[in-house]
Amino acid sequence: MTFKEKIQALLGGQAGKFLISSEVGPPKGIEFKTILEDVELVRGRVDVINVTDLQSSVMRLGSLAVSIRLKEKGFEPIFQVTCRDRNRLALQSDLLSAASFGIENVLALTGDHPKLGDHPHAKAVFDIDSVQLIEVIRQLEKGTDMAGKKLEGALPKFCVGAVVNPGSEPLEPQLFKMEKKIEAGAEFFQTQAVYDIKSFENFLSKTKHCKIPIIAGIVLLKSAGMAKYMNENVAGIFVPDNFIKEMQETKDKQAKSIEIAARLIKELKPMCQGIHIMPIGWDKLVPKVLDAAGL
Repeated sequence: MTFKEKIQALLGGQAGKFLISSEVGPPKGIEFKTILEDVELVRGRVDVINVTDLQSSVMRLGSLAVSIRLKEKGFEPIFQVTCRDRNRLALQSDLLSAASFGIENVLALTGDHPKLGDHPHAKAVFDIDSVQLIEVIRQLEKGTDMAGKKLEGALPKFCVGAVVNPGSEPLEPQLFKMEKKIEAGAEFFQTQAVYDIKSFENFLSKTKHCKIPIIAGIVLLKSAGMAKYMNENVAGIFVPDNFIKEMQETKDKQAKSIEIAARLIKELKPMCQGIHIMPIGWDKLVPKVLDAAGL
């Protein structure tokens, strides 16, 4: 089954498969060697692999290029597309380009502002937002572009995902935008990193009516400092004190990170439809996380 078929099964009310996705960040260069080595470690163990689109507004190799290479190697990628860097012309063109290579999974994001990245003086585009981007994708599937002009030949087909931050305070704006994304045509959601189980439970209690697959995000903790930084600077993320203490006291940070991630996954699995692992450079640890979590 393709990822789209698995999502459709869940949307159809079937029990379906517990979904597992991982993530790769394109290199700051043109070398694919490391990425291809890392993804081979999870071949057959994850359903899809997200390819980030200039994550944190840092200039890198493009998401589309890496998605194409993964597709050629027999993996099923999720092509992340942000509205930050392209106007509506370029966004539509890139989506058609992806479809022409058989890439149908798309994650629509607004994107971090360039001032947060390594080119802070870059001009942000934000011609449209993530809700409009989802609408555009659905319009392309029906055979017309944003200007109402007809597409030629075969029509593209997509499986469209979106993001949500379940730990955001206040939560209501996230819920409002989530519903807008569903109305626009989102088929699944991947979340921001989840460390606070009670907060996630609260989010789920308020989104039961949405009836859409939720894939919970897991970011591997690298240090107590990273945890504290996220608490202070990343909206909607709260790393509990016990995790920070564990990372401070451990002598083997990678082993402890794997243990914490596996613990979270085991708690989250009964609540949601999937897990999305974001290793943030620790890609080679993903198989160990899956092993520890019993996935």
